[in-house]
Amino acid sequence: RFIFEIVFEALEDIQEDIEWKLIYVGSAENERFDQTLDNVLVGPIPRGVHKFLFDAPGPNWKLIPKSDIVGLTVILITCHYREQEFARVGYYVNNEYTSDELRESPPEEPKLKELKRIIIASDPRITTFHIKWDLDDPVINQ
Repeated sequence: RFIFEIVFEALEDIQEDIEWKLIYVGSAENERFDQTLDNVLVGPIPRGVHKFLFDAPGPNWKLIPKSDIVGLTVILITCHYREQEFARVGYYVNNEYTSDELRESPPEEPKLKELKRIIIASDPRITTFHIKWDLDDPVINQ
């Protein structure tokens, strides 16, 4: 389970919903293993600072290659307005065994009940994108 406290500022009133998505990267090798854990629509949004809790289930381990279950991966929070992504925040996540014995000699078949998830929250990767916010805005080349 993932719970993020989202804090954001709207510099002006936003009439339509902003869509927030939480995506678990199942494999660095192939996007098809990425899982959208949840999405939520927030809006309309008045000018000012806003806060909410984004609570989502953990990934379905059956959909992740066994070789990618243990070790480093990424969780992404993406923000969309009118189906255009304007912000992405990525956090490294380390899935590791709770015992030294399993860390030193990992089993071939991952033992899910013996894993703990560590989110490296102190070093997020933040990316922003130019989008067309209003119908009157010129088209922005990305």
